[in-house]
Amino acid sequence: MSEPLTTSADDVLTVVAEALPAWLPSQRWFGGKHREITGVRPVAATTLLDGDPLLVHLVVDVEQGDHSSVYQLLVGSRRDQLPDVAASASIGALGEHTLYEASGDADLTATLLDLVVDGADLGDLSFRTEPGAEVEKGLRAHPITSEQSNTSLVYGQQYILKLFRKLVTGDNPDLRLHRALREVGCTHIAEPLGSVTGTLDGEPATIALLQRFLPDAADGWVMATTSVRDFMADPGSDPGELGGDFGGEAERLGAAIATVHADLDRALGTESVGQDDLDATVSAMAERLARVAAEVPELADHVPALEQIFQQVADLPTPLDVQNVHGDLHLGQVLRTLSGWIVLDFEGEPAASITERQELRSTLRDVAGVLRSFDYAAQQMLVGEEPDESMAERAMVWAEHNRSAFCDGYAAVAGSDPRDQEVLLRALELDKAVYEVGYEHANRPDWLGVPLASIARLVSQEDS
Repeated sequence: MSEPLTTSADDVLTVVAEALPAWLPSQRWFGGKHREITGVRPVAATTLLDGDPLLVHLVVDVEQGDHSSVYQLLVGSRRDQLPDVAASASIGALGEHTLYEASGDADLTATLLDLVVDGADLGDLSFRTEPGAEVEKGLRAHPITSEQSNTSLVYGQQYILKLFRKLVTGDNPDLRLHRALREVGCTHIAEPLGSVTGTLDGEPATIALLQRFLPDAADGWVMATTSVRDFMADPGSDPGELGGDFGGEAERLGAAIATVHADLDRALGTESVGQDDLDATVSAMAERLARVAAEVPELADHVPALEQIFQQVADLPTPLDVQNVHGDLHLGQVLRTLSGWIVLDFEGEPAASITERQELRSTLRDVAGVLRSFDYAAQQMLVGEEPDESMAERAMVWAEHNRSAFCDGYAAVAGSDPRDQEVLLRALELDKAVYEVGYEHANRPDWLGVPLASIARLVSQEDS
């Protein structure tokens, strides 16, 4: 048997911090790939499992010029052969021990669930179950590899623990809104079962959220894109005639989102805002547009029209109702179960500050997010292909069919049709598309044409 590791968690933190500038850009969840890392400052190290193997929870401040973000890592250390983890998990060495990102190590991540069930306090970290929740110990975990901004670990077929990779202080909307929706009996969420919290700069911070896992659920994005492929493969068909038509599910999804909005209203209430808030919304849209246009030359031709459309929001009648919403809703954030649609990840837009994500907003922001997602699903088969006008037109037929069905379902529950608020809905959808332009430019240049094509279409509809 190997001897226990005698170095401290602080030693691990120092070694890892030195290696991170070269290692971080290769990680899916790292959000600063488009900026050079100029430094990594160690913040905190907490030993979760001592000995060999060792498991340490690390917090580091990643500096990129005048911008910095705080990230968390699970770092394992072993003297013996590494477990079956990806080669990209290896970070460095400490003496005879290999240091590696441990989210793929089922033996070590089992510790996290046990700590939650035990209600442990380690350093600044507090592990707790939700009131009344019954959670089983001793389960091994595997990570969901499709995630981008966070890391989720699935324990058996029962639980899923989401690690918020980028840490911020304050009231995390994902935890707060899940708790609020549970209290009013919302049937469109995965039950929150526990959490891990800590401190950052002396302020509370949410580290992780434990929820019920839904093993038989179907991913909304996969369902939609499968329908697109069926439709595109049968040039003479109508989207409503296909065996794989998504229209019925789109309508049910619209009804589910309207129900979630009503439940959030019941749980946390609605407020009315006036002209100052509309002006602030327009300013935020204009600032995002200017920032993204400065980085993405392909957006320049659309800037005058977008500015005009955004400015129309300032002329809307007030007061306007606002409330807590999802904030980053798309087809990848919903699951279809036997009992209906489930909405995931109420964390809000990843690039937004915690203050922005806590703001009350129009429910149309979520509607706009789903409408944008239908455009993405329709156009994903065109990415990387030679331009084909007939295929692009056919993709839009599928998108419009499902966009309409979604709005029909939403209107049936909400009692008002989001399409009747045309000015605000179009502005919010275009604002989301501008955000997508910036994201794709920085992360997936091959996909840049998707939001740009949507902007051109929506602007032309406004002109007509």
